[in-house]
Amino acid sequence: MLATISRAATRRPLTVILVWLLMLLIGFGLGTGVFGRLVDSVPDVPGTESERAAAYLDRVDKSGESITAVVAGTAVADPGLRSQVQRAVADVRTVSGVADVPDPYTTHGLTSEDGKALVIPVTLKGDLKFKDKKTAVDTAVERIRRIEAPDVHVSGGLLLGQQMSGRAQEDVQRAELISLPVVLALLLVVFGGLRAAGLPLVIAISGVAGAFLALFTFSQFTDISVYAIQVTTMLGLGLAVDYALLMVVRFREERRHTDDVVEAVHRTAAGAGRTVLFSGLTVAVSLTGLLVFPSPFLRSMGLAVAAVVVVDMLAAVTLLPALLARFGARIAPAAKSEKTGPGTAPAEGADSDSDSDSEGRVFARLARFATRRPVVVLATLVPALLVLALPAAGMKISIGDAKQLPSTTEARQLYDTLDAHFPPGTGVSPVTVVVRPGAAPDTVARIRALSDSTDSRALPGGATLVHLQPTGSVDGKAATDLVGRVREVRGSEPVEVTGVAARLVDFRAMLADRAPWAAVTVLIGIFVLLFAFTGSVLIPLRTIATTLLSLGAALGAVVWVFQDGHLAGALGAEGLGSLSLTAPPLIIAIAFGLAMDYELFILARMRESWQQTGDAQEAVVTGLRRSGRVVSCAALLLAIVFGAFMTGGFSPILQIGLGLTLAVLIDATVVRMLLVPATMALLGRRAWWAPGALRRAHDRFGVSEEAPSRPQLTSV
Repeated sequence: MLATISRAATRRPLTVILVWLLMLLIGFGLGTGVFGRLVDSVPDVPGTESERAAAYLDRVDKSGESITAVVAGTAVADPGLRSQVQRAVADVRTVSGVADVPDPYTTHGLTSEDGKALVIPVTLKGDLKFKDKKTAVDTAVERIRRIEAPDVHVSGGLLLGQQMSGRAQEDVQRAELISLPVVLALLLVVFGGLRAAGLPLVIAISGVAGAFLALFTFSQFTDISVYAIQVTTMLGLGLAVDYALLMVVRFREERRHTDDVVEAVHRTAAGAGRTVLFSGLTVAVSLTGLLVFPSPFLRSMGLAVAAVVVVDMLAAVTLLPALLARFGARIAPAAKSEKTGPGTAPAEGADSDSDSDSEGRVFARLARFATRRPVVVLATLVPALLVLALPAAGMKISIGDAKQLPSTTEARQLYDTLDAHFPPGTGVSPVTVVVRPGAAPDTVARIRALSDSTDSRALPGGATLVHLQPTGSVDGKAATDLVGRVREVRGSEPVEVTGVAARLVDFRAMLADRAPWAAVTVLIGIFVLLFAFTGSVLIPLRTIATTLLSLGAALGAVVWVFQDGHLAGALGAEGLGSLSLTAPPLIIAIAFGLAMDYELFILARMRESWQQTGDAQEAVVTGLRRSGRVVSCAALLLAIVFGAFMTGGFSPILQIGLGLTLAVLIDATVVRMLLVPATMALLGRRAWWAPGALRRAHDRFGVSEEAPSRPQLTSV
């Protein structure tokens, strides 16, 4: 299959390049339209109680969304400021689409006790079309911002979504501006030439365009979260560089053995291309676990990220061979003995079989150390990784609030102002309770008794709407405990609870219910792919076990930093007492896939050596010597990409970025360079074992395409 694809790409390279150029233009043209379609709603889970109650309220309660303005920084009793505020309130009331704007000077609770801040809530009509709603919000915001005061901040509702989408776009642009030049500079150092270094960057840019186009396509059918842009772009950029690096390094190696550029491309595609194909499939399979969850957010993220992985994989096995066929003659072959300090190319796949060759010497020594002392390596590293993973046992998740945003964003400034001048809970969304017709007469009273701050009103059709104001944050322990108490007190009465806290409770329950099924789905898929790649049943089990160790260590570090607050300030963040509910599932799914990525890079070389020599221990040493530099360089480049996305200051992205960076670095160093050779040494020849029936199935159906044998050159 890969031979056919590579031959097609090399026969008509200009056609392939033009097709990808067209996709690039569409991706950066049409695809960027996704920025206007992002949503900030994450915890919705169809079929849950909170969603049923919310859907019922949408049908019977026509009250619209609201935005909130805060005016602060001076005495609000000042006559001049009071006159300005009241004129602004009167003007906003006349805006088409605005339902209500209370006077903060005559409405209890809208001016702070210290007299230095006031709140202006603006409620919209409930039957507005999106365009009319946006016009009403923009007009109201423009008028409120004309109030002359030191601090005037407006956010919430539709405006919060716009602000978060704008921040997402800024973060992506900043990350690309930082990461692409750094990646190019490192590739120049690695390859020592602009042509070879530029090819991975071309594939990376194609991956980003593919990410935008995939997200825009999915946005036509489902909601796309603001988190999707950063996550898919960082992964698309990083994987594209990884795959292109592997292919270009292998191409330079093949050029050492033949002057025929096209033949070198074919052998590259048949060898390294096979690894890229399986790597892309394993990463995509790792993300299918997200499809098990009924959450539209998790499903859309899984589909979008998997689509980006497929785009990167296709670019590596189609566009890159076409580019190499067209321009590969200008790329110098790999030297026979290249040094890879920070300044030289990692010659992935060198032929030397001796550690005395400078190429891969460090990695060969690491492999020999681990294979000669496997028990010592395992007894040292496994407990250390388990200790790093310990904080993950106390992990908590929450929806979060504006505190997750950088302090420079307007939503965060409004949050901080409210927190500084008003009692706890001000501006916090209430726990919403719907008491359906037929409930016992004392039901509303029993529910209102659960909170000191409540209100209720009748709904059309005989239902009653009750608002319970929790103390603390919108999804803190007080709010979620309040949801639990309502559901306990109602008994068998027709009462449903919704609101932010209720959605979090239902989301947590959904995760707990579906997580085992997601894990089983991913592990079975990974096992099947690794068996198809290696023909062994023990290597997939060993791979899964060692990968879980690095994943646990990375997740534990994220909890220690962002939940517990250790060293969070160094990253421009703060301890929040919990992780964003988006972070753990995405870190687990993506990091697991990336770990498989590097595992396959190494296994491909080990397998080649095993098939050639039949020496299990030497296959481990040779495999690591031939692949160690590629894995190290790929991990470093990917960590740089993830690190660039951590410059935005948005806490969920910081959490995901740190988790993926640590997972990649721990996996590519401690796990792949030491734990893998140590465990392979303990298994010995048994590592490549499979039962007879499975062995026959692999011989018949397994993918075993290899590069054709190299010609013997009469001169060098």
